[in-house]
Amino acid sequence: MPSWIQQAARRGILTSEYPGRPAREPDEVPLTARAPAFPGPGPIGSAAFAACPVEAISPAGVDPGRCIRCARCTTAGFRFAGPVEAAFRPRAGAPPAPLAGLGRSLHVFLVDAGSCNACNLEVLALANPLYDASRLGIFFTNSPRHADVLVVVGVPTEPMVAPLTAAYEAMPAPKAVVGVGVCPISGGVFRGNTGLRSSLDGIVPVDLYVPGCPPAPIQILDALLTIGGRARREG
Repeated sequence: MPSWIQQAARRGILTSEYPGRPAREPDEVPLTARAPAFPGPGPIGSAAFAACPVEAISPAGVDPGRCIRCARCTTAGFRFAGPVEAAFRPRAGAPPAPLAGLGRSLHVFLVDAGSCNACNLEVLALANPLYDASRLGIFFTNSPRHADVLVVVGVPTEPMVAPLTAAYEAMPAPKAVVGVGVCPISGGVFRGNTGLRSSLDGIVPVDLYVPGCPPAPIQILDALLTIGGRARREG
């Protein structure tokens, strides 16, 4: 019997207490949910640059928008030590909480622009009994016309540009866009291939990016709470 079934039978349904309490490690925050960091104090060696398959490492450190958490850089001294809540805004001047005026309820419309399905599963996990995003007023909707937040996963492919733009335009204002995973940020492992766009921000205005390959559900939940303007440690 798989270990997770045994655990469920033993503990029953156990809903996360995040954001009222910090996320549990490693259950809710696996090691690769954190970005690699170089402990120093010396310069980053050439072995680290050669080990990274997506060119995420530079003399300045690790680019979270490219890092796929493959762990190859750990052979060159890197350690998974970055922050858990690592969502970032793609451009200066983006409002910190564009949907703060909506109160406590957010409706999310999910679009797969060309993913491997890993980020899809992490986003949809927010609806299961463990994370239960509905307890925080976050719900999934099947129509962009009923949505406040457009969540996009996958590297944008040319055939998905028009549907993605149409979905964004169908959403009522105020609205926000969250890109989940490195694919909508930089293309991830697919970067540079024919028929792909370099980033989601060139198609629709992105308010927040959640790095990771894939990011953990807690990190996606944190981004949605940030978009909604709610305190991250509010019960």
